[in-house]
Amino acid sequence: MSVTPPMTMMDFFRKSEGIWFSQRAVHNFAAVADESGESNLIVQVLDRQDPSVLEIASKEGIDPASVAGGAKFSWQGNLKDGEPNPNYAAILVDVPNPDNPRYGKFFRNQGYVEGIPVVGIYSFAEDGVLTIDTEYEKNQGQERCWFVTDDFRVRVSTVKLMNGVNLMAYCSERRCILPSQLDEMIEKNRQRALTT
Repeated sequence: MSVTPPMTMMDFFRKSEGIWFSQRAVHNFAAVADESGESNLIVQVLDRQDPSVLEIASKEGIDPASVAGGAKFSWQGNLKDGEPNPNYAAILVDVPNPDNPRYGKFFRNQGYVEGIPVVGIYSFAEDGVLTIDTEYEKNQGQERCWFVTDDFRVRVSTVKLMNGVNLMAYCSERRCILPSQLDEMIEKNRQRALTT
């Protein structure tokens, strides 16, 4: 099964838009047992004029003309209904390199590792693997993400403290099918069955 990988951050956001079932395994070198968990990751693409994108650009002193857009990422337990808790959400603002949009920075209103605004440096390899390097006050994070198919992707990350790697995580994520999409698929199959 072939997949066309995104090669810019905005293409990555667009390809990621929707709800993903995320299964993760975390190895913390300071702990005895590994951790695992499941959650839903909800991705919403934001255009460059979205008020939340403009607010972050203003706070960070970014020229709005250099902003390509952004995305809102939210996490919630996969069995929970309703709107996600805003405390488990982040907004990313994409500022691509003007000479090569495969490279750039994103500004995030709060980080994964430390709950403070952070800047990430990103690059897309020839094969579409996205690498993000983030400097926190006391930690360094690196994440790699790639699409295996349009509806399945993998994320691998490390967090380094001053004395070395402290945390490693692996996530596999499958796109969730919404009820409206399922109804559409059922109807298409029903129509196909009627014509054969």
